Amino acid sequence: MEPAQPADRVPADRTPPDGQPPVDAPAEPPVHVPAEPPVDVPAGPGGEPAATERTPPPPPAVAAKSERSPKDMAISLLVLLVPIALLLAFYRGFLGGDSPTTVDPAPAIEQARSANAFPVSQPQGLSSEWSTVSARYQTVENGANLRIGYLTPEGRGVQLLQSNVPADRLLPAELTSQGQPQGPTELAGRTWQLYTARGNQQALVLLEPTRTVIVVGDARDNELRELAGSLR
Repeated sequence: MEPAQPADRVPADRTPPDGQPPVDAPAEPPVHVPAEPPVDVPAGPGGEPAATERTPPPPPAVAAKSERSPKDMAISLLVLLVPIALLLAFYRGFLGGDSPTTVDPAPAIEQARSANAFPVSQPQGLSSEWSTVSARYQTVENGANLRIGYLTPEGRGVQLLQSNVPADRLLPAELTSQGQPQGPTELAGRTWQLYTARGNQQALVLLEPTRTVIVVGDARDNELRELAGSLR
């Protein structure tokens, strides 16, 4: 008597029972695996496979440079210049961009007169094209100075200085030690001396017992004379 077989075990003997024909187990269909195509590997000088070279990637495409016609460039430039021109017009017309900053010399003149250190004169009858750009009275060593700066109609600078500092100290300090008299000139009934000054400047000097008046700047001779002759 044979030992009992496990329930899930398939008997090795496939003989059918008596009176029945044998049954063959169905065969599994074959699985077709496609063959890989052969790869041709170039041979080296000695017959060994040669190292394959990788094809370099194509260079990046360079964007074509846009070509602009002269007309397009002119239009672009005009578009930029128009706002700038409008801003300049507004700055000059409404904000006074080209006008000098003017001051009122009256407080400095009044301070000098109140100090009573020397007689004080001021211009009379100058045209509106003359601009007062600075005015200051101050005490200094050996005296006091009243300085008033002007911008002439031609746009040049002139300074009017009235002082009781001794002339032998005042003139070298204001006109440099190279300042030399160039001869007298009559203006409004007073005798002035024409002096050289620093750089391209020249000066008119009025010497009086109690004060010295200097009109100095890079203005033309006629403008210096106009300012000096207007003092009252």
